[in-house]
Amino acid sequence: MTQIPTDLPKPPKLKKDTLRVLTLGGLGEVGRNMTVYELNGKLLVVDCGVLFPEETQPGVDLILPDLNHILDRLDDIVAIVLTHGHEDHIGAVPYLLKRRPDIPLIGSQLTLALVEAKLQEHRIRSTSIAVEAGDVEDLRPFECEFVAVNHSIPDALAVFIRTKAGKVLHTGDFKMDQLPLDGRITDLRHFSRLGEEGVDLFLPDSTNAEVPGFTPTEKNIGPVLSDVFRDAPKRIIVASFSSHVHRVQQVIDAAVERGRKVALCGRSMVRNMSIAEKLGYLQVPDNVLIDLKHVDNYREDEVVLMCTGSQGEPMAALSRMASGDHRIQIEQDDTIVLASSLIPGNENSVYRVINGLLKLGANVIHKGNAKVHVSGHAAAGELLYCYNILEPNYVLPVHGEVRHLIANGKLAMETGVPEENVLLGESGVAVDMRNGEARISGAVDCGYVYVDGKSVGEITDQDLKDRRTLGEEGFVSIVIVVDRKTKRVVAGPDIHARGVAEEDSVFTPMIPKITEALEEALNEKSSKRLSNHQMQQIVRRTIGQWIGRKLRRKPMIIPVVVEHNQEG
Repeated sequence: MTQIPTDLPKPPKLKKDTLRVLTLGGLGEVGRNMTVYELNGKLLVVDCGVLFPEETQPGVDLILPDLNHILDRLDDIVAIVLTHGHEDHIGAVPYLLKRRPDIPLIGSQLTLALVEAKLQEHRIRSTSIAVEAGDVEDLRPFECEFVAVNHSIPDALAVFIRTKAGKVLHTGDFKMDQLPLDGRITDLRHFSRLGEEGVDLFLPDSTNAEVPGFTPTEKNIGPVLSDVFRDAPKRIIVASFSSHVHRVQQVIDAAVERGRKVALCGRSMVRNMSIAEKLGYLQVPDNVLIDLKHVDNYREDEVVLMCTGSQGEPMAALSRMASGDHRIQIEQDDTIVLASSLIPGNENSVYRVINGLLKLGANVIHKGNAKVHVSGHAAAGELLYCYNILEPNYVLPVHGEVRHLIANGKLAMETGVPEENVLLGESGVAVDMRNGEARISGAVDCGYVYVDGKSVGEITDQDLKDRRTLGEEGFVSIVIVVDRKTKRVVAGPDIHARGVAEEDSVFTPMIPKITEALEEALNEKSSKRLSNHQMQQIVRRTIGQWIGRKLRRKPMIIPVVVEHNQEG
């Protein structure tokens, strides 16, 4: 199959000894990764991450998987297996554990430490089981064996799931860096043993499936950072993901080499790097780290700031620096390094930050003009190695946009996987497997669940549409008082506009037209049935048509119709 199926029916009731793989996120999108495995009444959750909002989702903090599909079956969940500690794989765990805190969390030492720090902020005490590569956990009816994989965060694991219905290998995010900073490579020997045992269904990372060849090694970044630090005349500010331990290590190493101090900037950056250093994943020489509050005690050519905001997040440190809304003020000849790749959908936000920094006189170095980042995901050449080593019977590409999933499926076919055994779908697709044979059985509605402040799931797509309208077109309010007995407008209309550019006086010609339209409706024989809502719609329609025709705008129109009480 080389295209994404649409209009899939709801999956049928699951039969005994049949494994259902239900994808609740991560397919057709970069983020919100979550897969639920179901067998004989029990559920195993692999990853539970968030998706970060785009510009078309104003005010939204995070986007969660649609947990409604499992909320009535929380007692059936045997465990949540976490492949690694990135937000798009662990960020939604607190929102699931709020419903049932004692669900066991299974993952590597660093992954669990990062999750537990988040859970403390939500005041949730978890039950955790730390595992290492090679460990096997009996989670009946599932048996999980863990495999070391290399990624842009230490301690990442793939999981091999043995069941009565068949065997599944779920990679999580991975690549095959042969010279990783921590010496921990993707264990292809372990992959080979699993391939000999038999992989019925393979769920591989698709993010870089369109990229030919092999992902460059992390070790290439160190010398580039060293040269950048050597040539920087004043302060250096490096932006990266708050969990990218390897990149922070390289920044610290380059700073030590050039005799600079390092200050961590951003709550999540400080928290995550403190955890990484405590557990031994980050090596920090004595007297290198300084508190951000003490940066001004050093010359500008003696400091490096390591901050968040590489994706242009509006509230992150780098964005606030670019807009002048941070205690660190960007100055002429400061050097800014964006040490990360662009997540699809964030391009405009990132370029806006870059432009803002350039206007302030900074030198901005990013992946487009220097080799300051390498991806954490396997490119096409690495995926081909996996297919040839594992020889899976069926493939369900995950972790990527539609174009990534299709590209990954084509790679599988090139290595001999039959086209009908390449199962493509977007988030919500269900794959059923029995006796090692898999097929798409349907799909569930897998809509976005928005987190907005303390609100979870209360914001709708219509709310976001209204916010976009307010931001782009402004709003017009009309207050009008009617007397239902005399069927007359007794006050107003009072028209006020915000964000529409024109003065309120431009609407003066509409006052008699609104009055006429409303009184005409009130005087019709059916006016007794004319509700307040219907009167508001008449006002909205009358002025809306005029604004669209005369001003070529579509602002939000808020009519307020008040009924006059003569006795009062």
